[in-house]
Amino acid sequence: MKLYLICDNMDTYTGMRLAGVEGVVVHDKEKLNDAITSAIEDKSIGILLINERLCSENREYIDKLKLTLRQPLLLEIPDRHGTNRAEDYITDYVRDAIGVKL
Repeated sequence: MKLYLICDNMDTYTGMRLAGVEGVVVHDKEKLNDAITSAIEDKSIGILLINERLCSENREYIDKLKLTLRQPLLLEIPDRHGTNRAEDYITDYVRDAIGVKL
């Protein structure tokens, strides 16, 4: 199983290529959908990486895929500009999940 990257930033793409991860750069919703469809059909891809910005711009579609896909595993990654999540994201996630304040 291999990793595959879909992003909208050449710097992220270049960095991941240097690490041996194949991928594609897309800038619009139609090309994103085509790239995801292509990645899903490729049974050698086990983990599909998509940068947070593309995910946030297409939240409904990405969330639907996360809930329905068995393979590949879909992961959101930050790009060179950092993450869109709040600074205490992990703490909030744990508090909401198990009800324990850290």
